[in-house]
Amino acid sequence: MQRLKGKVALVTGGARGIGEGIVRRFVEEGAQVMISDVLDPEGQSLAEELGQAYIHLDVTSRDEWDAAIAATEAKFGKLDCLVNNAGVIVFKRLDDLSEAEIRRIIDINLIGTIIGAQAAIPALERAGGGSIINMSSADGIAGANSLTAYCASKFGVRGFTKALALELGPRNIRVNSIHPGGIVTPLSNPTNVPRDQYDMGFRIYPAQRAGDPHDIGAAAAYLASDDASYCIGTELLVDGGLVAGHYYASMPGAPAAMQR
Repeated sequence: MQRLKGKVALVTGGARGIGEGIVRRFVEEGAQVMISDVLDPEGQSLAEELGQAYIHLDVTSRDEWDAAIAATEAKFGKLDCLVNNAGVIVFKRLDDLSEAEIRRIIDINLIGTIIGAQAAIPALERAGGGSIINMSSADGIAGANSLTAYCASKFGVRGFTKALALELGPRNIRVNSIHPGGIVTPLSNPTNVPRDQYDMGFRIYPAQRAGDPHDIGAAAAYLASDDASYCIGTELLVDGGLVAGHYYASMPGAPAAMQR
């Protein structure tokens, strides 16, 4: 099935992890993709493998945003979809976060998303409309210890998505957000813990495991497609049930691993 045939997308943070999963799914669905990242060797290699294009993009720079969008239109003729996926995460108590770390998290995760959407609007209108997909998080729905600044950034993305959806819906540009739970990526598993051991940390999820980048790629492909033409301001949770509720470990219905 090629739901994105004829569409052109710009994906930030597209060189690896969730971004790579989105890029691969978009290409499978028939889209042409401008991959952007600050990880140039990985991004260029992925572009060559898939027959797509790559550009360096620091999402905190408006000049680089303008250059990336211009390059996408020059290469592919238009821009139909922007996926604001680039992000960083730091696991620390607020007491231990430096001001520089806090500002970096907010600048990349939230400010980068805002100025990216702003930069893309003219191109999307030139294409006759399109889609903006912002990457929030399950931690943009509910709080989590060790992630205070990250949660603040992802709650911000969630609110920004709602407000922008109202502004751009009448202009034929749909704006939606994706909220991943724990996804196995180099960012979330930097020490490359074996998958069976890594999944042990997700027993509080109904899914009883972490997710994979292709799970988010599937969600993004749906929101970018015409199948989602009536999705505006939608929060699409892809979190293995993390924020559905919580378990009483000693009561019936809890996972067996929690009852031991």
